[in-house]
Amino acid sequence: MADETLDKDQEDSPSRAENAEAHATPLSPGPKQDWVDDLQICLMFLTRFPVPGGLAISTPSLAQASRFFPIIGVLVGVIGAIILAIADQLGVPQGASIILAITAIVISTGGLHEDGLADTADGLGGGSDKEHRLEIMKDSRIGAFGVLALSLTIGLKWTGLAALSIGGAALAIFMGAVISRGVLPLFMRYLPLAKDDGLSADAGQPEFDRATISVVLTVLVAFIGLGFWLTVGLAIVLAIVTAAMAVWVKWKIGGQTGDVLGAFQQVTEISTILTIAAVGLS
Repeated sequence: MADETLDKDQEDSPSRAENAEAHATPLSPGPKQDWVDDLQICLMFLTRFPVPGGLAISTPSLAQASRFFPIIGVLVGVIGAIILAIADQLGVPQGASIILAITAIVISTGGLHEDGLADTADGLGGGSDKEHRLEIMKDSRIGAFGVLALSLTIGLKWTGLAALSIGGAALAIFMGAVISRGVLPLFMRYLPLAKDDGLSADAGQPEFDRATISVVLTVLVAFIGLGFWLTVGLAIVLAIVTAAMAVWVKWKIGGQTGDVLGAFQQVTEISTILTIAAVGLS
């Protein structure tokens, strides 16, 4: 349902409505799409922030722009970390400060990935076969599995962040936002499509160099923020978790959808936060 939810968010959100013309055109590779276009496309699709001046191209390619997914992660992560720090400086209890930081991130992205997680949970948990699961994921109503998934997501994030100092929690929020978005192009490229329509099908599969740039940028940020050994350890954890999830969704629905990508982002973010919390980084 992130496939449909993205379109609904664009209609409901003034910032995205300004770019409605861009969405009316199929997302095919644009030969003149440069790095500025890539950044604008990422900003338009992954956040609620307006694109200054609108897009300069009529056929934006999300797959081509995916090389800058971690840049959006930096933006979102900085917002969450700053809100956490400000709330702490104002004397807000740490638990409440964490909730405010999580809320700020959700507002910044329009809850895009959380919606995908909820829809994926409803479909995989409630469907009897592939077609039924995909049909459930297209339903705009949230079900019991979706509510449970969102509750567990918020609870796990909060628990991991609360176990850290304010500085450690701010770093975990930032790294979770960057890493979880930076690895998405890998899933877009290597996980087959579950259906022929929707966001994932329209976006297409990133070329090898685009996915590689995204991963390299993500690894560089991780090395700087976490150090070599924690980055290596985290990479192992994420490889195991995401590989298991990839096998599961391929078995259940045949591959990826926009909803599934949102679920991957959330699971990767949670895994990053909990790994940092387990190490006790301050």
